[in-house]
Amino acid sequence: MELIGLYIVACGLLAAAGAAKAVRPDDTARALAAATPFRQRTLRTAVRVGSTAEAALGITALALPRPWWAGLVALSYAAFAGFVVYARSTGGAIASCGCFGTPDTPATLVHAVINGVLAVSALAMAVAAPSGTLVAVLRAQPADGIPLVVVSGLAGWLVYLAISVLSRVQAARALTAISFDRHRSAS
Repeated sequence: MELIGLYIVACGLLAAAGAAKAVRPDDTARALAAATPFRQRTLRTAVRVGSTAEAALGITALALPRPWWAGLVALSYAAFAGFVVYARSTGGAIASCGCFGTPDTPATLVHAVINGVLAVSALAMAVAAPSGTLVAVLRAQPADGIPLVVVSGLAGWLVYLAISVLSRVQAARALTAISFDRHRSAS
């Protein structure tokens, strides 16, 4: 259970991203519309339903870290990693994944790697076959798991920043570099 911290991060982000997309499904629906033959309105409803299930999975898997739930978390992150890789390979219309229900969150290599790492950590939890509740798992940690929860919360926040804010900064930097290079060659 050495990866319980990463697993807590994975479940927390799954719950947060699912809730955000359920409230604001449009950007994710646009990203999916570019990759599927379905209409935007149909995808918007599908995103709301799927995102609600995603949030519920994150909460349930966090509260009950059992092999079945951890396996579903691993499958979710593997699918997300696959979509981010696909979005990166096509560029253009689906360069934004809409992960947190916000516009203009470009799919980056960092995002794909993070999803892959979280998938592996959840798979490791599934194989470790923990039982009981998160409270029981935390009680087995030093200081009843309080430092682990604090560090996991901080790590979750940093992962969120890497996926959302860093990707926007990278996109802005790329645009600025292109503009600067064009301006330089025009001189």
